[in-house]
Amino acid sequence: MSQFLIYFQLGLKHILNIYSYDHILFLIALAIPLSFKDWKRILVLVTTFTLGHTVALLLSIYGIIAVKVAVVELLIPFTILIVALFHLFTAGKSGKKESVNLVFFITLFFGIIHGLGFLNTFNSIHRGTSISKLLAVLEFALGIEVGQLVVVFIVLIIAYIVQTVFRFSKRDWTLVMSAFIIGVVLPIIIGNKIWLR
Repeated sequence: MSQFLIYFQLGLKHILNIYSYDHILFLIALAIPLSFKDWKRILVLVTTFTLGHTVALLLSIYGIIAVKVAVVELLIPFTILIVALFHLFTAGKSGKKESVNLVFFITLFFGIIHGLGFLNTFNSIHRGTSISKLLAVLEFALGIEVGQLVVVFIVLIIAYIVQTVFRFSKRDWTLVMSAFIIGVVLPIIIGNKIWLR
């Protein structure tokens, strides 16, 4: 039980800390056009991310795939940018449901990329057998899932307050938050060390 708590808390802290701002930004970008009535879709999106993250981590741990850290660090903000741009250009449009698959694909892709980005940290804290690594990854994934649901829940509460108390329309909320996220992510992409090579 103690090992479960260690890796569960590690997954939770991986999401719920200031250094995971890229992760939090992605979750905000994902959640901004949604509301509490979309809880099923929210759960599927969050679980899709966790699945991608877990699969990538397992493939990396067992040596099936390997990606340079610099490439991963560039791809992460790009996935955030794509989701924010998608919501910026589709805010308030009725045909948006036709493009839902794009959001699920980007969510899965971000999960895979972020899982690859966490590989070095995970390997430094766990050097056990193949079975124990598998269990540790699953326990870690559960912590990530819960942490992400907490972030999305907070975003939904803020959205509800902004739209009911301050009378923002859902479209305006989506536009403002998408623009904010784009404004935060673009400097991260431009300032990436990969451009200096």
